Amino acid sequence: MYIDKIVSEPLAILGGPRAVPAEQPDLFAWPIVTQEDEQAVLEVLRAGKMSAWDISRQFEAEYAAWQGTKHAVGLPNGTMALEAAMWACGLRRGDEIIAPSLTYWATALPALRLGATIVFADIDPASLCIDPADIERRITPRTKAIVVVHYCGHPADMGPIVAIARRHDLKLLEDVSHAHGALYKGRMVGTFGDVSAMSMMGQKSFPIGEGGMLCTDSREIFERVIAYCQYERTGQELTLPDLVPFTGLPQGAMKGRLNQTCAAMGRVQLKYYPQRIRAIQDAMNRFWDLLEGTPGLRPHRPAKDSGSTMGGWYNPLGHYIPEALGGLPVGRFIDAVNAEGGRSGRTCNAPLHLHPLLNDADIFGDGKPTRIAFADRDVRQGQGALPVSEALAEHCYGIPWFKHDRPDSIARYAAAFQKVARQAGKLL
Repeated sequence: MYIDKIVSEPLAILGGPRAVPAEQPDLFAWPIVTQEDEQAVLEVLRAGKMSAWDISRQFEAEYAAWQGTKHAVGLPNGTMALEAAMWACGLRRGDEIIAPSLTYWATALPALRLGATIVFADIDPASLCIDPADIERRITPRTKAIVVVHYCGHPADMGPIVAIARRHDLKLLEDVSHAHGALYKGRMVGTFGDVSAMSMMGQKSFPIGEGGMLCTDSREIFERVIAYCQYERTGQELTLPDLVPFTGLPQGAMKGRLNQTCAAMGRVQLKYYPQRIRAIQDAMNRFWDLLEGTPGLRPHRPAKDSGSTMGGWYNPLGHYIPEALGGLPVGRFIDAVNAEGGRSGRTCNAPLHLHPLLNDADIFGDGKPTRIAFADRDVRQGQGALPVSEALAEHCYGIPWFKHDRPDSIARYAAAFQKVARQAGKLL
């Protein structure tokens, strides 16, 4: 078979031929923008309705129906969706949230604007999502909420996490920014917690240009989100007695309206998203199936018989076991794969708990680091506090994010990784 021939050829980084002889940019182009997207956006522009609500409300209703929740609220970005979710769940000064350290900063940092304290938990080494066992041991009387991230598309282990939240009467927030459409044991992520929030910026697997969405089954949380940052809707949406008197002004002192050009694109993207992520899933699973048994390389995906899926596979990566490759550093492995045309890289986030902003910065002039400005104890976590999160950078690598299932092309990319892994000894 020609793949076997490619794998046995000299490594490109040592002067041999590339496994992928030419770039195939159309295999990775994203988002997929058609004339239907363009027409939808143009209609909003020509009507001068960029700052209206009608298209956005249609998008919210359609997204909620697809997600499987009673309510959805469109926002300018995922960061504001997360902040509004935290405020709506009652997070205030001195409260604590538990969140993974290994995530994009927006998962946790909005809590600082609310005067809350972030307590970071470690991750499960297989899923790379927050470890349920590490959550429970960090709960204190000040803990208000748990924030879960379905990291790089992999569903978190929601069964035990939901049980922990209910047992301790904590709010549960899901950050679905990496995992639109992913399933956990047959049920869509974003429907397990009290509220879910997600980014829809242009590089996400669900892209609408720039935007965010918040979903919930709770009428109370829905109304509080409206009260926090969507003041123009307060007179129409609010019924809670503690919110109604403040109709007309945003309690969060900010505007959280989604631009209707993005909402218009979102409606079109949603129409085709299920079939597009099926193609992505077929392609990505094909890639990993071809690499099965390759030394040192393991997939970052749920077991095939689990009923769980990766959604759109945002920012896909693989597990790296250096000891199976003679101790070859992951950086050297990545360089060799890229020499083959394989499209790898270092793609995991740096642990947030080690960043100076979370330990030293007095952002609002409170006279002490903002993370503990209203805390009753010092929750800062130094080197060694979260060993799995801290070690991950040397145990993972990026893989190609295929948007189309083209067997011959995918086989060549898989061959690039397999070729380097099987000849790793030559790179030591």
